[in-house]
Amino acid sequence: MNSLSGRFLILTTVFVMLAEILIFVPSVARFRQDYLLSRLERAQIASLALLANDMIDEGLEAELLENAEVLNVVLLRDSVRQLVLSSPLPTPIQATYDLRDPSPASLIGDALMAVFTPEDRVIRVIGDPVRNAGIQIEVTMPTGPLRTAMLEYGLRILALSAVISIITALLLFLAVRRLLVVPINGVVRAMSSYAAAPEDTRRIITPSAGVRELREAEEALQTMQTQLTGALRQKDRLAQLGGAVAKVSHDLRNILTTAQLFTDRLENSADPTVQRMAPKLVNSISRAVNLCESTLAFGKASEPPPALSRVELAPIVNDVVDGERLACGDHDISFAEDVPAGLLVRADAEQLYRVLGNLIRNARQAIMSSGKPGEIFIHACETETEWRITVRDTGPGLPARAREHLFTAFQGGVRKGGAGLGLTIAAELVRGHGGKLELLETSEKGTAFVLCLPISVVDLGDGAD
Repeated sequence: MNSLSGRFLILTTVFVMLAEILIFVPSVARFRQDYLLSRLERAQIASLALLANDMIDEGLEAELLENAEVLNVVLLRDSVRQLVLSSPLPTPIQATYDLRDPSPASLIGDALMAVFTPEDRVIRVIGDPVRNAGIQIEVTMPTGPLRTAMLEYGLRILALSAVISIITALLLFLAVRRLLVVPINGVVRAMSSYAAAPEDTRRIITPSAGVRELREAEEALQTMQTQLTGALRQKDRLAQLGGAVAKVSHDLRNILTTAQLFTDRLENSADPTVQRMAPKLVNSISRAVNLCESTLAFGKASEPPPALSRVELAPIVNDVVDGERLACGDHDISFAEDVPAGLLVRADAEQLYRVLGNLIRNARQAIMSSGKPGEIFIHACETETEWRITVRDTGPGLPARAREHLFTAFQGGVRKGGAGLGLTIAAELVRGHGGKLELLETSEKGTAFVLCLPISVVDLGDGAD
């Protein structure tokens, strides 16, 4: 009986029996009242027969009392109290009950006393004569036959209640099993089947319950399974991509290391243009080598923690802008920088370069995709609590899908063929600094991102003993 249907069957039986018991007590009280009233009516009929003919012998009088199942009959007529029928009392009268205007509580209490008092007593019962055949009628009678009749009636009521309880409980058991237990078992089987192979979309539950609450549970489970399956597929793709990127990064690092050896010799060139561009080329290749090494490290664990130090922001912004300006080609894109000279921020220079590179590169690509001239504006300032770096462009703005999955890998891409990793990587790097990367605004007039780095340093010693 540990099942839901079994427990429901037991509870239903118990509750129905409890309801029948609550009905049983008033029913027995009503039965006792009817029993006593019927004895008063019989006694009245017998007394009227005697009044019609005072010459009734003792044998007939005893027969009248026996048929009325009483011992004495007293009739009050015309203000005269008259003992109409009488017989010897086996015991003195032990209680008197007035049925002319009884309260429900007194009827129930008297009925319970009659049931639970086994000895045969003599009681007086007072009532109103039927059809106004007098003012008052009193009878004395034994309680033994009354108690026996009440017990027989009670047993019949209890037996009927038991049958009704069993039938009701069985019907409710079948209904609950059909409407609740079977659908719940179906949900459990669907969950077990899905747990065995969560990547198999055929195992996602299809809502079919007719009960509204169960259907809502199935729909919620379907949504959760669908999202989980998508997340598992995405993680699987990420794992596969991580392995592929690690392999590519390993070989690319070797190629870039060789290129780095050649660029070292360019610094000795007498060509002024080469001398001016060589340091930037060397820095770019060095950053590419570091990125490959970081990617290999990420494939083993996670993004390496930032090496925080005080770095000057303007040179980092200049390096990023110079690189993106070269990538513009023939497109009419202007760059504007509003970075205070000498502004120092607490950051990892290489990771900050990657974050700004992603933001400015995305802005440049958005303007180039529109085919119109545009401007990219980089603004930096320092407040009491943080450093704020804003990257604003005059591009076409972000589409709705990109805004919904802005910092989600493989879902926030805007360009055709883009992986949607740039902002995801940038947001992760900024979180490593204890800061945040947010979208300020986006519309057909352009897009603006803000990078916030905290000035305060977390004191790990606070609260220590």
